[in-house]
Amino acid sequence: MKNRFGWMRGVVVVVAFAISGIAQDTAKTPDGSVRSKLIGAWRLAWSEDQGSDGKMVRFDQTGIIMYTSDGHMAVQIRTLKPNAAVSSGPVNYEQDGYEGYYGTYEVNEAQHTVTHHVEGALVKSLIGKDLTRVYKFSDHQLVLRSSRSDEHWTICWEHD
Repeated sequence: MKNRFGWMRGVVVVVAFAISGIAQDTAKTPDGSVRSKLIGAWRLAWSEDQGSDGKMVRFDQTGIIMYTSDGHMAVQIRTLKPNAAVSSGPVNYEQDGYEGYYGTYEVNEAQHTVTHHVEGALVKSLIGKDLTRVYKFSDHQLVLRSSRSDEHWTICWEHD
């Protein structure tokens, strides 16, 4: 009789672990929306932009981007070698090897975009601008790129 129900005990244990895993995932992203996936602090993994020769160049940078559940965001990026050539695209995001701005954000899941509504920034010309980013999630990474056709940068953020 004991062996007959042994498989049932195994099934109960497996189901309990599965339910536990689902509950943990749900706690991280309560509604499963992109907005809920964005929430938290993300560490800069890598960033790249198109060089003058048309080839993609990786930058030696460190940074953090944060999204809150009430719709606020902030980003700070520091170039580790300030004398290194940095891309000179159509929009200037940094000053003296540092980029920082904050504001609110909104997500458009249909277009796979997140728009940063800049309220304050180191580079004053960014204040009041809407910076739209195309997003992609991959494992514990968030990859953002500009939605502008004249900007070719990509930046990858990671959760621990």
